[in-house]
Amino acid sequence: MREITLISGRQKSILRKHPWIFSGAIKQGAQPKDGELVKVSDSKGNYLCTGMWQNGSIAIRVISFEEVEIDEAFWEGKFSNALALRKKLQLIDNQSTNCFRLIHAEGDGLPGLIVDIYGKIAVVQCHSIGMYVSREVIATALKNVMGDQINSIYTKSKSTLPKRYSQGVEDGFLLGAAEDSVVLENGHQFYINFQEGQKTGFFLDQRNNRQLLTQYAKGKKVLNAFCYSGGFSVYALAAGAAEVHSVDVSKKAIEWTDKNVALNPEFKGKHTSEAADVMDYLKNDITEFGVMVVDPPAFAKSFGKRHNAVQGYKRLNAMAIKKIAPGGILFTFSCSHVVDKLLFQNTIAAAAMEVGRNVRVLHHLSQPADHPVSLFHPEGAYLKGLVLEVD
Repeated sequence: MREITLISGRQKSILRKHPWIFSGAIKQGAQPKDGELVKVSDSKGNYLCTGMWQNGSIAIRVISFEEVEIDEAFWEGKFSNALALRKKLQLIDNQSTNCFRLIHAEGDGLPGLIVDIYGKIAVVQCHSIGMYVSREVIATALKNVMGDQINSIYTKSKSTLPKRYSQGVEDGFLLGAAEDSVVLENGHQFYINFQEGQKTGFFLDQRNNRQLLTQYAKGKKVLNAFCYSGGFSVYALAAGAAEVHSVDVSKKAIEWTDKNVALNPEFKGKHTSEAADVMDYLKNDITEFGVMVVDPPAFAKSFGKRHNAVQGYKRLNAMAIKKIAPGGILFTFSCSHVVDKLLFQNTIAAAAMEVGRNVRVLHHLSQPADHPVSLFHPEGAYLKGLVLEVD
């Protein structure tokens, strides 16, 4: 294993267990191959950690702070620890929920790796070339740990790897084969297209927030904006909403939403869907909604685009606050890593001031516990949301 030496004084973040090493902290020398495992030492030659090399700003993603062999037993240990946590969270052998996140990158000590479980199918998504290079040993260890709890492993990394690596990468099965499936989340059925869908097929990180919506939806007109496959729509309908309107610019998303609503025949006649730009929809629709869900895709993926993202969130939420019925409940979200919780709340406050309505915060929302955040890597807390009452 190639040894990488840090510049004197640049080891402090590693001693604090932060799992990223930036290129500017590394003493110049021969570069490893992309995806190669490297051992990292301080300027005096003392071992610090082991990680995966990737040419870029984040040059090394740390997978161990102990000097151990990175073999199949290592991977099995990581997966076993992750599985133990999900057992504590009562997500294993759960009769009402059989889809959850098993590996959440840095939160489970494996930066660059996501593993989501949909019934008997595990979907592996690599965000770093090191994880993609290791996909076969990952699949073997995953099957060894999960046993008969899974029968198929699908790798879906072409869209998440940096473009310079994704050329020639093909998504496909590492184990078994399976059709798209119907899963349960809190007793609700959802059709999952893990091959074509966003992320690994479903937004598992909104599970708790969808459940919270049920407290407010009964008897209300509900708008689910940026609905994707209709997760919030199904929960609202099941909670007794008078009617639910689902809007997304993607025609495919609307097809999936309609398919999910159709899994529950009792919802017939209470749901409408429209493939449209959400801002255009809000400008033109005259319906006063008692509950609105605004869950847009990430407006910014880099600090250079943060200002534009903030302006986008402000315009969108100003429109939502303006349109909602008096006493209405607004669920609003951001999944942009570069927009932190305080900045997001300040942006929503600016939107409310612009509209001139009184707004109160009822809940602060985040990702569920199967998307854990390392205390030493606060950047992992990407999802933030607010539940607002608008007078």
